[in-house]
Amino acid sequence: MTAVIEIISGTMLIIGALFALVASIGLIRLKDVYMRMHAASKAGTLGSGVMLLAMAVHASDLAVVTRAIAGVVFFLLTAPISAHLLAKAAYAAGYRPCADTKEDALAASIRPEGQD
Repeated sequence: MTAVIEIISGTMLIIGALFALVASIGLIRLKDVYMRMHAASKAGTLGSGVMLLAMAVHASDLAVVTRAIAGVVFFLLTAPISAHLLAKAAYAAGYRPCADTKEDALAASIRPEGQD
C-alpha cells in the first residue's frame, strides 16, 4: 500500500509542477498584464493546490493533511479574488488590453481619472 501512495503522490507532484511550469511560461510569453495575470492565477493556483494535495496524500499525520487542505482552500479563495482586484486596478490606472482582446467589457464602466 505504501508504494501505491508514493506513486500517487509522485504523480500528483509532477502534475502540479507541470501546471506551475505552464504558469511561469505564461508569465513570460503572454502579451499583456491581463493575460499574464490569468496564467499566473489559474495555472499557478491549480499547480500549488495539486502539490499540496500530493503532500496530504503522502502524509500519514492528520494535522498535516488538515493544513494541506486548508492551504488548498485558501489558495482557491484568495488567488482569483486578488487577480480580479489587481486587474481592475491596472485597468483603472490606464493599462488597456492588447489588440488580441476582442471585447473590452470595462470600457463603458470605468472612466480614467480626470474625466467626469
